[in-house]
Parts: sequence; C-alpha cells; structure tokens
Amino acid sequence: MTLTAGVVAVQGDVAEHAAAIERAARERGLAVDVLEIRESGLVPDCDLLALPGGESTTISRLIHGEGIAPEIRTHVEAGKPLLATCAGLIVASSDADDDRVDELGLVDVSVERNAFGRQRDSFEAPLVIEGLEEPYPAVFIRAPAIDEVGDAEVLATWEDRPVAVRDGPVVATAFHPELTADSRIHGVAFFENEAASVPVSRTAGDR
Repeated sequence: MTLTAGVVAVQGDVAEHAAAIERAARERGLAVDVLEIRESGLVPDCDLLALPGGESTTISRLIHGEGIAPEIRTHVEAGKPLLATCAGLIVASSDADDDRVDELGLVDVSVERNAFGRQRDSFEAPLVIEGLEEPYPAVFIRAPAIDEVGDAEVLATWEDRPVAVRDGPVVATAFHPELTADSRIHGVAFFENEAASVPVSRTAGDR
C-alpha cells in the first residue's frame, strides 16, 4: 500500500515538507506519494496533510479562495492527520488575533503572531517534546506562540509558552520541523498519532 501525502503548496516550504514526509515514511518501511496542493479536489485523495508556514494572511486568503479550506476541515473531521507549522498553526487555530485571517478552527488555541521576534531574531532551540526521547532541534523563524489553550494537548513549551500542541488528529507547531534533517515531528504527526486513522501497510515492528 502506498500512502498519499498532501502538502498545501500555496506558500511556504513545500519541498522541505515533502522531503521530511518521505524520510519519516521511509524510516518506517512505508511508501508515500506526495501531492502539492494548489487547488481544490486533491485533498480528498490524501491520507495525511501538511500546512506549511509562510504568511498567514496570504495562506488564509488563498486556501479559502481556491476552495481548499473546507477540504482541509473535512480531512480532519474524517480523522486524518494534519501537521500545521508556524503560519500554518495560525491559520489552523481557533483565534489568530488578526481579522485578516479566516481561521480554520481546527486547533483549540489562540495565538500571538511573531511572538519570538522578526526574521533577524530567528533561532534554534533544543525542545523537550512529549513522546520524543531526545530534545528536538527546533528552528524558530518569525515564530508565533500560543497564548491560550482550550482542549488541545501541549506537547512542548519554550520560555514558558506553548509552541507545540496536539488536538485530535492535528499536530501544530510554532517552529519549522521541515528545516532540519530530524523527521521525528513528521513521524509523531503522521505515523504515531493515535487520534488519527492513517492506513499503513507495515508498522515499524514488522520490518
């Protein structure tokens, strides 16, 4: 069986997410085809989905304008996993604190944009993340932070602020996991997310 992975490609690190998904699948002995999503009609074919960073207002405008937004909601409602990173977290949130962003309401959190500074303030931090044995080398670029958490589960914090959460089949991060060779976040989001219902041909234990 080959899984179909979608990367919403209206903006952001599309190729990097695709490569990270492929690495995470390969490490588990799984086959995956990656689709770049720029128009409606493709998301329903996807077993898993990534919503990359970029500019949250632009991403919001384009996914709603192209009819992708309702398909992302249906994907999550069906129990399929979604990884939303940086601006993707803002768009997936229930409150972006910005009238220009039409939130998807998939992650029960409110966020603050650019909470850790602008582009020149980018940094890497060793995050302790729930479910990972070793710290994760998280890359923060114009990163948001989570102000308030509703029903979502906090997976990691930095400077006492949540920066990674899980809400059902959705994992959302304030950082960019696609910008490191470490594919563990993509693994947690797509292949070790017990709240999601991804069909797999083999588990790691079967290799």
